[in-house]
Amino acid sequence: MHILKYATAVCAATATVLATSPSAAAETGPEQDNFLPALGHSILHLDIDPPGANDWNCRPGAAHPRPVVLVHGTYENRYNNWARMSPELKAQGYCVYALDFGDTDDAGVSVAPTVKGYGDIKESSKELAAFVDKVLAAGGSSQVDLVGHSQGGTLARWYLKADGGANTTDPSKNKVKKVVQLGATNHGTTMSGIETLADTFHMLESGEKPLGKAGIQQYEKSDFIKELNADGDTVPGVDYTVIGTKYDEITTPWRSTFMTAGPGATVQNITLQDGCFVDFSAHLSMSYSPRAIGLVKRALDPSAPAAPCVPRAPAF
Repeated sequence: MHILKYATAVCAATATVLATSPSAAAETGPEQDNFLPALGHSILHLDIDPPGANDWNCRPGAAHPRPVVLVHGTYENRYNNWARMSPELKAQGYCVYALDFGDTDDAGVSVAPTVKGYGDIKESSKELAAFVDKVLAAGGSSQVDLVGHSQGGTLARWYLKADGGANTTDPSKNKVKKVVQLGATNHGTTMSGIETLADTFHMLESGEKPLGKAGIQQYEKSDFIKELNADGDTVPGVDYTVIGTKYDEITTPWRSTFMTAGPGATVQNITLQDGCFVDFSAHLSMSYSPRAIGLVKRALDPSAPAAPCVPRAPAF
C-alpha cells in the first residue's frame, strides 16, 4: 500500500472507531505478529507503549550496556511500528525505549490521533534529542543505540548531524554508538513514482498541508535530503547497519536506502532477501519480519544468533 493510501485509510478507520469507542487510558499493548493488527489495536487504544518498552527503572547490564531507542516511521507510532521488535529486544536483556514524535496538528492527517511522524523532521529531531537525554539520565548510560524504521532512520541521521547526537570534535563523546535502519529514506524516495509525478506537475507543495511536511521532505530531490547528505552519509564514531527489502514500495528505488561509510564510521548494507528469498516483506511489514528482527539483534550484538529465515508475505 502506498503511503497516501495508508494515511487515508488510517484517518478513515480512526474516525469511525473513535466515533463509537471511548478513549483508553495509557497502557502497554500486547505483542503483535504484523503491522495491521498492531494498527488496529493502536486505533482502539490510544497512546500505548509497545510491550517491553519504556521501563524507566531498567538499568543496562554488562552484556548490553547501551539502551536501545526505537524511532518509528512516517504516519506510524511507537506501538504499531514496534509491537513485535520491542518485546524481542527486551527478552534479550536490553533496556528498550520508544517515543512518538512529529505530531504537530498542522496537517490533515492529524485528525487521526494514531498518526505520528508527519511534522517537520528538523523539529522531530529536537524531540528525539530530548528523549535520548532522558533515556541516558534514567539509566546512567553515556550512549544509546538507535533503531529506526523508514523516516525514523533518516531522523536518526539528522539528530546526529544537527541536534547533538554526535560530537564533531570528539567522537568518543557521541551520544549514539550504533544506528540500525530498516527501509530508511536515506537518499530520499520517488514513492514508486508518485512523488516524481507530483513534482513534475508542481503539486508537492500543495501536499504539505493535508499530508504533513515530513512526507515532502523525504522526496529524493528535496532540500532536506540534499542538506542531510551534503557532508556524506555518516558521522565519525558511529556504526551503521542498513537493512533494505527488494519489495519496498515506499522507499524507492529500494537500494537508495543503502549508505557509504565516511571517515571514522562503518556501514553494513544488508538486503533482507539475501539468503532468504521466501521473505517478501514490504515497507510497512519489514519491522515485523523475524529475519529483520534477527538482523537487528546481530547489528546490536554480533554474538547474537544468526537471523532466521521465515516465509513472510509482502502484505502487512
